[in-house]
Amino acid sequence: MNFVSFEENKTDKPLIMLIPGLGVSYEIFLPLINLLKNRYRIVAVQIDGFILGKHTSFTSIDDQASQIIGYVKSSHNGRVDCVYGLSLGGKILSRVLERNEIIINHAIMDAAPLLSLPNWLVEMLRYFQSANVWTCFHWRKFWSWVFHSHYFDVLLDECRKIYPYGGRKAVLDGYKSVYTSTLQAIYGSNIYYWYGTKEAFVARPQSKHLLRLCPTANIEIFPGMNHGQLLVDNPEMIMMKIEKMLE
Repeated sequence: MNFVSFEENKTDKPLIMLIPGLGVSYEIFLPLINLLKNRYRIVAVQIDGFILGKHTSFTSIDDQASQIIGYVKSSHNGRVDCVYGLSLGGKILSRVLERNEIIINHAIMDAAPLLSLPNWLVEMLRYFQSANVWTCFHWRKFWSWVFHSHYFDVLLDECRKIYPYGGRKAVLDGYKSVYTSTLQAIYGSNIYYWYGTKEAFVARPQSKHLLRLCPTANIEIFPGMNHGQLLVDNPEMIMMKIEKMLE
């Protein structure tokens, strides 16, 4: 795991940590980082298996959470003002919150998969998703022509950049770790769960599970948005929401 810092000469500013999803690099956050970096300290996480320019293997959700906890303890006195985790990043964030070893003032899980799946479905899903990622890398021009949208073009660009470094194994291992564990407990006073209406079939059960564990969690649903689309197509909205949290 690597941590990319945007903290120069801002030691007194609130700290924001950004954790990307499976199959994308930290650079998916660059539009949001550019909106926030003049007012906040920012650390973007590079998850094992999806590190730009370096061949690595995905380990496990728990190991990724352990590395983040260790980094925050050693580099930031065990405290972060706001953490935003996208998809897999939200799953890792949920495990950090479950362990309750560092202080996170505001935790945003964007469509994080918090529930496990039956083993037979995990195996089927991870190979299906691996095939999806493979085609996005090898048939990029075809899919760009089919969807012809800024949202999908960004995801294809991310796949093109990151897939060569972890490849099929990182995708398979990542999906298996995501869908073979269920969030058991969660700690924190400001916990947010976001998802779009176009991913509600998958995301709604996750939000209901979160509310059973944390009835005060804030659930927000974004009309017309698909998985990760809010970040890609409307980083300005995320900027405004984070700014409001950190007022």
